[in-house]
Amino acid sequence: SNLSANCWSHLHPVNMFNSYNVKFHHSKALTSPYPGSHTERSQVPEDKVGWLTEWKDYNPVEYTAKSVLAGPSWADPQINDEGFSPKFNERDGEVERRSLNGLYVVENGRPRNPVGRTGLTGRGLLGRWGPNHAADPVVTRWKRDGSGSKVAHPVTGKNILQFVAIKRRDCGEWAIPGGMVDPGEKITATLRREFEEEALNSLQKTAEEKAKLEKQLQKLFSQEHFVVYRGYVDDPRNTDNAWMETEAVNYHDETGETMDNLPLEAGDDAGVVKWVDISEKLELYASHSYFIKLVTEKLGAHWSEDPGSECHE
Repeated sequence: SNLSANCWSHLHPVNMFNSYNVKFHHSKALTSPYPGSHTERSQVPEDKVGWLTEWKDYNPVEYTAKSVLAGPSWADPQINDEGFSPKFNERDGEVERRSLNGLYVVENGRPRNPVGRTGLTGRGLLGRWGPNHAADPVVTRWKRDGSGSKVAHPVTGKNILQFVAIKRRDCGEWAIPGGMVDPGEKITATLRREFEEEALNSLQKTAEEKAKLEKQLQKLFSQEHFVVYRGYVDDPRNTDNAWMETEAVNYHDETGETMDNLPLEAGDDAGVVKWVDISEKLELYASHSYFIKLVTEKLGAHWSEDPGSECHE
């Protein structure tokens, strides 16, 4: 991707998508085969991604995973099912069908991916038609040496930041420990719950252990935080009719005291959890590297040894 694609957020970090001078392209949302399947997407050339480009011969593959069609509590019925009349672009009972990026088009009863074509219709692995809302807690601290002093990068002289990373069980990629917002759940609750489940294995803890964790986390999650990003995510699970959106929020432990005594333990969707040094060399799931980069900019931490990789307006 070109520099402008890497830098789109510099203009409006919280609402990148409405700044028309910056173009946003699908890349992960065009990958084949579709995750967890042998289904190949129809190929979409870069100049045909946008819906405004006419493409009469566009013939995407239809695919919804069996796990979604089985009708779990987190998934919608099929669009033509009797009695299912979703209220798109609004709050639909407990289900949030509004997009963080404004109104989306609904065509033939199906919501249309606001960023463009993906070569696949249906819902793939996603439960909801339209936006599927997630929350990503970016928990950070400064890297410190044995004597407790911050460690600076030898080339840039900037302090090195660390974040709590998990290795996802489904694809083996490193990621921010996030997850889906439950119906009716507040984003703040999701951020905290997902961190507890994936990075502290709270689902396997006794009530007593859980209460102790809660007390420690209260300090971290109740302090001032920074909303890194809100909006559409270029995710390999996206389709023409279902897509991921997230709110990524940074909780920074400046002194390191809050997180020092917190026993990291992988749980739920996480295979491994650990503190990871942040730099541009990180290869992370979906748009996670991009969220991490925004945090380093905000905190003035080390990101790249190449001075040309910083964004300039």
